[in-house]
Amino acid sequence: MSKTYSQEQIFKILSEIPDPEIPVINIIELGILREVKFVNDECVVVITPTYTGCPAMKVIEDDIKIKLKEIGIEKVKVELVFSPAWTTDWISDEAKEKLRAYGIAPPDHSSQDKKVLLGKARDLKCPQCGSKNTEMISQFGSTACKALYRCLDCKEPFDYFKCL
Repeated sequence: MSKTYSQEQIFKILSEIPDPEIPVINIIELGILREVKFVNDECVVVITPTYTGCPAMKVIEDDIKIKLKEIGIEKVKVELVFSPAWTTDWISDEAKEKLRAYGIAPPDHSSQDKKVLLGKARDLKCPQCGSKNTEMISQFGSTACKALYRCLDCKEPFDYFKCL
């Protein structure tokens, strides 16, 4: 007979899955893991992509299934839910600090400011040296959910995780 797991235990186990594009944060810190429920003998994991068409979602889905099968949960269903739409407000404060330490300027505290989506630069602190003397180079960085900036003081380029 297989072990029975609580939702909290499943969340803890799934917290070991890093985001494939930003491996310093996990799928819970990123805010894409929404729910774990058990329907009959199947574990249903609900995730919300950071944006429609995010290429990392298939990898995350596969990682969830692999991780749960490792602990003996054979029947796993991963559901993609698009409503409510994911927002950078769902990224934990701890994850924002991890992003900064990794060299990515984290999103501000609110998703209400859409300047970068409209091609307008933001006042951002360089995650390398802390200077606010920065400029946007491109609306798109290493992934579509990030913009590329450069610090005019230390001259280092860096990604900014756009507020969505």
